[in-house]
Amino acid sequence: MKKIAVIKGDGIGPEIVIGAIKVLDVISKKYNFPVEYTDVLMGGIAIEETGVPLPKETIDICKNSDAVLLGSVGGPKWDTLPGNLRPEAGLLGIRKALDVFANLRPAILFPQLKEASALKPEILKDNIDIMVIRELTGGIYFGERSRIDLEDGGQKAWDTMAYSTYEIERIAKVGFETARKRTKKLTLVDKANVLESSRLWREVVSKMAADYPDINFEVQLVDSCAMQLIRNPSQFDTILTENMFGDILSDEASMLTGSLGMLPSASLGNTTLGIYEPIHGSAPDIAGLDIANPIATIMSVAMMLRYSFNMEDAAKDIEDAVSKVLDKNYRTLDIMGPGMISVGTIEMSDLIVKEII
Repeated sequence: MKKIAVIKGDGIGPEIVIGAIKVLDVISKKYNFPVEYTDVLMGGIAIEETGVPLPKETIDICKNSDAVLLGSVGGPKWDTLPGNLRPEAGLLGIRKALDVFANLRPAILFPQLKEASALKPEILKDNIDIMVIRELTGGIYFGERSRIDLEDGGQKAWDTMAYSTYEIERIAKVGFETARKRTKKLTLVDKANVLESSRLWREVVSKMAADYPDINFEVQLVDSCAMQLIRNPSQFDTILTENMFGDILSDEASMLTGSLGMLPSASLGNTTLGIYEPIHGSAPDIAGLDIANPIATIMSVAMMLRYSFNMEDAAKDIEDAVSKVLDKNYRTLDIMGPGMISVGTIEMSDLIVKEII
């Protein structure tokens, strides 16, 4: 029995999660493993029903599950709340509570979607397959922050980016081990010419590189990396970076693939328990319209099968099914192109299910 905590979240979250569960249900039947789902609250809906973005019950259930499937949280409705009561605080809180410090964000360009990419074909070349490994529980998102009133009537605010050697070493190990399973190239992205925390990152990771002589290790400043992702993305394979840089760069990388709606993620720690979610937001402006792309969430289920359940064949089945549906020219609105067949959230999910059966 696989126990999965389900956080549908806000906006389009419930729609895309329902589609992903359809896919997981058919996979569980094909590979003969039962699944038990438990719905829990987090984000804006949790604020509405419990007054807090991350109820203790949610944490307890997630800790006692084999994996967590997450939609998206947040929306302008809660933007005026204090930082600790906003939906995003729930997201940061569950990551911290489950100690999932490594966020794996693959940016893969399906050949069928080259026309949907923001880049020209001559820049995309034959293929884009980048893995961004983002440190998830440290840095500026979790550092000390405050705001004070100034004598002139204004205010001063600050956020602290802090990392320890231990935090860097454990995520760097994930980076090197992941690169070893891919093309054996690892790029550390930092801002070591300015930030002391980045200088520590560079020192620690460069020292560890000696233990991985088979890995082609390089360093690159974050502003240069942001430019090179657009100028020559195929130079990258595995990117290792801290929390905020990873957040920004992985969103930029999504536009290489055509849409945020195509990109999954896995948040992992030292156990097999992980959080699986699309990297996009809750898109409340299109919630309930049956136009959201469920593929990122469905691909997140493939990552769940691969990393939490060690079921590579099942994961590949989902990825192949997505590719076959794209081969048949079915597209949601965000990846729509000339001559393509427009489908909604529900139909896209059902088409992928049919290719698995």
